[in-house]
Amino acid sequence: MKPEQPRYLAYLLRLWYVGGNGEPAWRASLEDAQTGERLGFAHLAALVAFLEQATRTGPTSPPSGCCSDSAENRE
Repeated sequence: MKPEQPRYLAYLLRLWYVGGNGEPAWRASLEDAQTGERLGFAHLAALVAFLEQATRTGPTSPPSGCCSDSAENRE
């Protein structure tokens, strides 16, 4: 039996701008409101891909371009 897809997803979204030595860019993290798991995104396209996948299939493993929150994603 296939598990029922959740009726809603809740995340805390954090966005911040990094300039530094490299190319200026926006970074993002999502924190799952239910589990507290935090995911970091080096590019907004990766964030959008994650949200598209999550709303299509329900919570799953993060897609490429996404990783658990780490110091490199919190610049």
